[in-house]
Amino acid sequence: MSKLRWGILSSSGFAVEHIIPALLQCEGLELTAVSSRSAETAKQLAAKFGIARAHGSYQALVEDPELDVVYNPLPNHLHVPWSIKALEAGKHVLCEKPLAMNAAEAENLIAARDKAGLLVQEAFVIRHHPQWRRVRELVRDGRIGTLKGAQGWLSYRLEDAENFRNKPEMGGGGLMDIGVYPMVTSRYIFEAEPTRVFAAIRRDTETGVDCLASAILDYPAGLASFTCSTELAVQQHMAFFGSHGRIELSDPFAQAPDREAQILIGGDRGIWDPAVESHESFAPTNMYINQAEEFCQAVERGKLEFPLEDALANMRILDALFRSGKSGAWEAVT
Repeated sequence: MSKLRWGILSSSGFAVEHIIPALLQCEGLELTAVSSRSAETAKQLAAKFGIARAHGSYQALVEDPELDVVYNPLPNHLHVPWSIKALEAGKHVLCEKPLAMNAAEAENLIAARDKAGLLVQEAFVIRHHPQWRRVRELVRDGRIGTLKGAQGWLSYRLEDAENFRNKPEMGGGGLMDIGVYPMVTSRYIFEAEPTRVFAAIRRDTETGVDCLASAILDYPAGLASFTCSTELAVQQHMAFFGSHGRIELSDPFAQAPDREAQILIGGDRGIWDPAVESHESFAPTNMYINQAEEFCQAVERGKLEFPLEDALANMRILDALFRSGKSGAWEAVT
């Protein structure tokens, strides 16, 4: 199969710092085009990275006949509209998380995908790091007994009022930005869907976005809980607890490509006994490269490991969490 030709919507800092350098290192694709709302910015970006085509509008990029795949890292409220435009122009789409503003919007994208007969995937890059596949393997193999609980934390401090993550109308807020990570990884490891959720949410008095949230997800086999915040010091952690052990990830979400990852596996013991612990390490890897290469392989075989139905499940949980934050009660995931 010839290399797939990719184009990127947006000239954002995220695209420049993470996506473009990763795509340029991929063997299964050719980064053919970039775009911006400014033709001059697009030209400068293309020249900087040696990219053949530069488009001064998003519409021009999705309509480019020389492209096979569109990567969509636009602000959250533009994920579905521009992914649909790309599908209508005959392109496969890899769209940044969260896929949509709500479940209803995600369903609209699924309908557009079905009409186009093309592939669309929500870009949860962490699922393409080998440490997460190993954690799921260990849990499946019964290394910690029966999985009963999960607990996560993810926070950073966002002080820029003009950042789209601080604008409710653009899909801003901590849950949509970072709360989705412990949420989706708990789904990945429990290999099930929560039936109900509870959330305590605090909002910034000036921006109106959720800036501190704690949530509980009720799975058939156990409970997952997490806290996320965009007003606290940087910290990340995720742990899974079984009847006979635990697994902890110290860098579960923001894993730098030049840093070794490590998981801790805790064994069974009496309450007064010494800890029984071992570690497994993973060589540095670029998750963005892994994600792009695996998407290319999925296009070749015509099937995704994480189809849009998986993304729809994420949005249904988010919708229920926001309902719970308003009602102060448990809400069913529907």
